Amino acid sequence: MIRVLIVDDQRLVRAGLRMLCESTDDLDVVGEAADGAEAIRAVIALTPDVVLMDLRMPGLDGVAATTQITRRPDAPKVLVLTTFGDDDHLYPALAAGAAGFLVKDTDPADLLDAIRRVADGDLPFTPDLLRRLVDRAVDPATASSPPEPVALTDRESQILALVGDGLTNPEIAERLHLGVSTVKSHIGNLMDKTDCDNRARLAVYAYRRGQSGQ
Repeated sequence: MIRVLIVDDQRLVRAGLRMLCESTDDLDVVGEAADGAEAIRAVIALTPDVVLMDLRMPGLDGVAATTQITRRPDAPKVLVLTTFGDDDHLYPALAAGAAGFLVKDTDPADLLDAIRRVADGDLPFTPDLLRRLVDRAVDPATASSPPEPVALTDRESQILALVGDGLTNPEIAERLHLGVSTVKSHIGNLMDKTDCDNRARLAVYAYRRGQSGQ
């Protein structure tokens, strides 16, 4: 079971997220918090694996709370879930130690998948945010220099290109007529072959290899 703490200042949002998480058999909502200070106390008391963190809250906001939480020993993963997907919210949250960033219009199935992925050490992002991260991460002075060649199967090359384009696992599965579990397996193999330890770095790799439509 993945232990989840929900942090949001809106009671209705917390209730909806709790119902969504508890509709699965592998996510356990261990608590809720309405602001950053309460979130820190809940992390200490409840030891969640993943914190679903809103950013704009009264008192201590989500960025400040994330900073304090991620500095703790055995810190949980913080997955930001916010209404605001602009750079002024994205980059401070990542600098604070957030392990992923989604906006609140994310498909419920994608949110559940993101919780599982962040618990496994991946970095889930909304596709358009991932694309912006790739754009920022690629140095224009070296973008034309491809990485060292790695032997990929035709299917791995297809999936790598779609990761570079910012597609989620379900979208890749639909595009290629594969099961989501098969896509996850291929992405795991790609990460092993390319030494990319998360999806954002794999997307950058795809861009620099020339296997992205960006």
